[in-house]
Amino acid sequence: MGKRLDFLLKVTSSGSDDPFAWYGLAMEYRSLSRLEEAVATFEALRGRTPDYVPMYLMCGQVLESLGRLDQARAWLSAGIEVAETKRDDHAVAELRTALGALG
Repeated sequence: MGKRLDFLLKVTSSGSDDPFAWYGLAMEYRSLSRLEEAVATFEALRGRTPDYVPMYLMCGQVLESLGRLDQARAWLSAGIEVAETKRDDHAVAELRTALGALG
């Protein structure tokens, strides 16, 4: 395993609630093409910090690449709701664009 992955696993396995550490771990799995592990990590992050907006777009994209379009739509739609609640117009626009691209 790479040093970055080792570090992120250590941080998250120590019980860290830092959403950026969990997001970083999911993105590291994505970059290593370990997509199922990326999805599982995004799901863990969502369980811990459901208002962490960036994960919704990224998890939606990973699910799309796995051909799991219904799940991708669900994640993107949930992300739109969270982003609207936080008044994050930029994220809302990105999420809507990604959702529209799924067809």
